[in-house]
Amino acid sequence: MIQTLFESTPLLLAGVFIFGLIIGSFLNVVILRVPLLLEYDWRCQCHELLQTEPDEKERPPGIVLARSKCPKCGHHIRAIENIPVLSYLALRGKCSACKAPISLRYPLIELTTAILFALTIWHFGPTLQGLSALLLTAFLIALAGIDTDHQLLPDNMTLPLLWAGIALNLWSVHTDLASSVMGAIVGYLALWSIYHLFRLLTGKEGMGYGDFKLLAALGAWMGWQMLPLTILLSSVVGALFGLILMGMGKMKRDIPMPFGPFIAAAGWIALIWGEQIIDQYARSGVFG
Repeated sequence: MIQTLFESTPLLLAGVFIFGLIIGSFLNVVILRVPLLLEYDWRCQCHELLQTEPDEKERPPGIVLARSKCPKCGHHIRAIENIPVLSYLALRGKCSACKAPISLRYPLIELTTAILFALTIWHFGPTLQGLSALLLTAFLIALAGIDTDHQLLPDNMTLPLLWAGIALNLWSVHTDLASSVMGAIVGYLALWSIYHLFRLLTGKEGMGYGDFKLLAALGAWMGWQMLPLTILLSSVVGALFGLILMGMGKMKRDIPMPFGPFIAAAGWIALIWGEQIIDQYARSGVFG
């Protein structure tokens, strides 16, 4: 059965798509609960410094075992109501108990994860490269979601992602080890340098340290060679997106915009099509 699945491309992609829907549902939980857990941990550290006891009732639910519930009425989501995309459509985007609207973002993240997973395996095939690329894709989606909501790229996600990239490339899964280590170093220092130059010229902070660590993680996975493309794509798309939002009156000039989602999107594009883009650019003869 498994061999038949691997040998049939349509069946394989369909299976990966369904798997992506399930992982996307889990990523919704990660995006929602990781910042809450971090905030609670920070409060506990403050209580420890003040030598007071934290209120256990404030502890947010865990990521894996705690059941999801409606934020409005507290209705626990049943298994039949938690089928990716289909449950949202069946419930018409509303809680079955209180009829409060359910954010469209939940099925969108599920569909996005499923599509990106299918494209990833279509590109790499059912190989170690493909499986590890699925892991990277899932992390990038979760980090993009968290940064969009909270302008936060948690260390407990970016740093393990960085070390995972270096560990995989001990066996040259995506690039050689030297390129991986150089990618981590250059990726961090590139945005670190831009940050301090911008602060020196303007007196303002242009980005957060989480952005440095995310780019370092991408460098560790793909090597330093993909960093110029990743930085270029993220900068151009981020600038265009910001200009469009300001033109539509949905964002003011002084309002900070999270940069992590653009780094994540550019990193995924570089992972899948980076070599083709660079090769096409080199063949275009821009520099003669």
